[in-house]
Amino acid sequence: MFSTGQLLGFALASLVLIVVPGPGVLFVVGRALAHGRRTALATALGHAAGNYMVAACVAVGLGALLQRSAQAFVIVKIAGALYLIWLGIHAIRRRKSLAEAMAVAAAPREGWRAARDGAVVGLTNPKAYILFGAILPQFVNRAAGHVPEQMLVLALISVVIGAVSDSSWGFAASAVRAWFARSPRRVEMVGGAGGLAMIGVGVTVALTGRHS
Repeated sequence: MFSTGQLLGFALASLVLIVVPGPGVLFVVGRALAHGRRTALATALGHAAGNYMVAACVAVGLGALLQRSAQAFVIVKIAGALYLIWLGIHAIRRRKSLAEAMAVAAAPREGWRAARDGAVVGLTNPKAYILFGAILPQFVNRAAGHVPEQMLVLALISVVIGAVSDSSWGFAASAVRAWFARSPRRVEMVGGAGGLAMIGVGVTVALTGRHS
């Protein structure tokens, strides 16, 4: 069903788009600075799941709708931006409690919360809709049939690349966080920085043009 050139071509196109830091990467970095490696990894995995859900929606026709309807695209974009800004404000308000959070291992529920937040960001990330709605269809062999199945298989390549990229960014940020965590004052700075990063991402998403 797939040729080697088809698979490599889409993998390269995905890599070029993914390695450029976007809302997903900045969100994972913000979570790594605020909560550490475990939360960053859970966020990255949730973000990957959200991206794959976008691919599934594209496969059944939602991607085509978002490409044609500027109003639908704006609704998705603004919803994601507001959610990111809310998370950023929440992180800043709770920055003084980070010292205790860093000293205690995160509970399983915290991991699920991080994964959920990452999934929401993945679902509302304009970059995902550009990748799966505009680029992915160009690598589908329509003559071979089973187009939705082809799109879902190809999307897995991009999602895996994205998960590895996001996790790497998160691990790097968590290493910097360890240095800050040696001082309670630095811990508060970390919480504030993580919250500001999320707010910045939210504003960026809101101001991102439809084709940017």
